[in-house]
Amino acid sequence: MSERSILVLYGSQTGTAEDVAERIGREATRRHFTCRVEALDSFGVANLIHESLVVFVCATTGQGDPPDNMKSFWRFIFRRNLPQNSLCRMDYAVVGLGDSSYPKFNFIAKKLHKRLAQLGANPVLPAALGNDQHELGPDAVLDPWLQDFWRKVLSLFPLPGGLSVLGDDVMLPAKFSLRFLDGEAAPPAGHQEKLPRAPEGTMPTELNPFLAPVLSNQRVTAEDHFQDVRLMEFDVAGSGIRFSPGDVVMIQPQNSPQHVDRFCDLLRLDPERRFVLESSDPHTALPVHLPQPCTVRRLVERYLDLRCVPRRSFFQLLAHFSPDEQETEKLKEFGSAAGQEELYSYCNRPRRTTLEVLQDFPHTTCAIPHHYLLDLIPRIRPRAFSIASSMQVHPNKIQILLAVVQYKTRLHEVRRGLCSTWLASLHPETGRSRVPLWVKKGSMRFPLDAHIPLVMVGPGTGVAPFRSAIQERSAHGAAGNCLFFGSRGESKDFYFHQEWADLVSAGILTLRTAFSRDQEDKIYVQHRIKENGPILWDLIHNRHGYFYIAGNAKSMPVEVTDALKSVFCSEGGMSPAEAEEYLLQLEKSRRFQSETWS
Repeated sequence: MSERSILVLYGSQTGTAEDVAERIGREATRRHFTCRVEALDSFGVANLIHESLVVFVCATTGQGDPPDNMKSFWRFIFRRNLPQNSLCRMDYAVVGLGDSSYPKFNFIAKKLHKRLAQLGANPVLPAALGNDQHELGPDAVLDPWLQDFWRKVLSLFPLPGGLSVLGDDVMLPAKFSLRFLDGEAAPPAGHQEKLPRAPEGTMPTELNPFLAPVLSNQRVTAEDHFQDVRLMEFDVAGSGIRFSPGDVVMIQPQNSPQHVDRFCDLLRLDPERRFVLESSDPHTALPVHLPQPCTVRRLVERYLDLRCVPRRSFFQLLAHFSPDEQETEKLKEFGSAAGQEELYSYCNRPRRTTLEVLQDFPHTTCAIPHHYLLDLIPRIRPRAFSIASSMQVHPNKIQILLAVVQYKTRLHEVRRGLCSTWLASLHPETGRSRVPLWVKKGSMRFPLDAHIPLVMVGPGTGVAPFRSAIQERSAHGAAGNCLFFGSRGESKDFYFHQEWADLVSAGILTLRTAFSRDQEDKIYVQHRIKENGPILWDLIHNRHGYFYIAGNAKSMPVEVTDALKSVFCSEGGMSPAEAEEYLLQLEKSRRFQSETWS
């Protein structure tokens, strides 16, 4: 590697780490570095010894676990037989992406930073710990950190003589070019674009998902309830898919035909036009999620995320294309560090989508060069859903509990979730509704021993993974299942109430409910935890049971955890410090687990 080369490696469940890595890559290019951006598990980790400068961008998942695309790297870097000075020639920096509502906030970034130093690598700066809970997101930490980072890096790797940092007014070349096939014969009628298929008998993956027919799409909340929640069932017979309680199904959503047509109209694109994608840089691999050749419709429908809230880099790039003075001025403001509060008010607070922004800047939008589409708009990321059924009870099927995301902001049009809206629109009776999906191991693990009791706290759709576990355990005759379920009203959103009643009657389940709006004083699951202190102490301490939390990350997990610690004090005679230490020991032994989401 040349001395002025930088390697940016990322690991993430979502696309955030990849977006941050791409941003660092662009900023490196402006400083005349040779830069490569790769997923951690795509890089030959043994080659780190040849790198002079590496930035690691990594998220933390679940119980402080590494994301899927850095697990192999993680196992390698923590091998005990690695020499203590093996990375002594490497300078490094770590960017963490986390959520402070999780107990192990940015655990992976902190641990990786420490491990690299143990192996002799030289930290450029302390780790940057981005927080999704901040109103400006990770950028609140990342912006000032990157200023310090580049200042330090340029002192270590000075610019060659005669060169200066390229300003934001200089447009970098597009990563890809679209070579349209206008002169070539069109494919025959009925032709479908397909990605290369996986070998027969292999499990479905993101690149080769299983197209699962929709078997049912049933609303499970009252018709007059404000929230539409669906129990959806998919047929996975013949897919080879196997899963356990706690696992998640990944679903690849797509844009609606209306949004595809609107986008193509705005950019004056023919949706049926075919193209081949070509890389502009030998260090940049082609997107593996697009077939070659591909139609514009396929690109827009299945790849470009028209419904995401655009990031700052979107406005920075868009400003380069604008032929209109007023639009250019506003785009530059949104793309500047000084304009972040204004951008937050325009974009993040009302959740304005990429498509809506493009409509707000019509002169600029129709001037966007087609080659820059993939630089401008991120790809649609798959969504993860806890599997809500057991293979023992529902063989060859996967069920999920889906809350249809819909809410109002100051914008005229109601905000709707891309994936949940698309799934809710699918009709099983047509026989044509198929969903691209695959299964991944979840962060929650349930004991195989059916005699170990489980305490599960799952308000709202957080109950989904526990239904899978309870079905699986009841199929094996395990009776030690204690579920705390909470929702707004018994008659409005009490999911699976008849199923739970049957299991309670059979002596397989102990059920405690908290319906917050069914009485004047609001009652939540944390109140039921405190009321059932003696039972919980017996299950956890005397019978060595496991305790689980799943649901919204807002305040519930912290309040449930505090209620549990108060049980340790009241029933176990512990001091607050002792209760904290006892909980820590439960976490270390995986007897306390939580899976929450924002």
